[in-house]
Amino acid sequence: MGDWELRAASVADVEAVAELRAVVLRADLERLGRYDEQRVRQRLRDGFVPTHTWVIEVGGTFAGCVSLRPAEDAHWLEHFYLAPHLQGSGIGTAVLRELLRQCDRDGTRVRLNVLRGSAARRLYERHGFTSEAEDPVDVFLVREPALATRGT
Repeated sequence: MGDWELRAASVADVEAVAELRAVVLRADLERLGRYDEQRVRQRLRDGFVPTHTWVIEVGGTFAGCVSLRPAEDAHWLEHFYLAPHLQGSGIGTAVLRELLRQCDRDGTRVRLNVLRGSAARRLYERHGFTSEAEDPVDVFLVREPALATRGT
């Protein structure tokens, strides 16, 4: 699984995250006929909030990011990207497990959206996310907090 850690993101991380997003989402966006070289990066720049974002480092090097943005009835899991060469190594699962553990302790529902047909959907479903709605591009998933871990 590698030597990974999370650190708080800063404004200085935005370009690295925008570039990783473009690489990670390219195949799915092309399949959906929605890939635009500039737009994929600009959407990240426009929505990047370092306060709710962590950078994933492996061996001290930038490897990905994840955001957990508080909202009225849930936290939104957003911008969860891992460098392609690390996908399938267990790091994404470990990061997701840690974030969900925190949400379970707090009794917080988690929502996210994933591109239709994305392999990432299987990861989320293995961790208790269920489909809530779909549109032509996205599938919206939700996960209720696990009662067994609240307050521990």
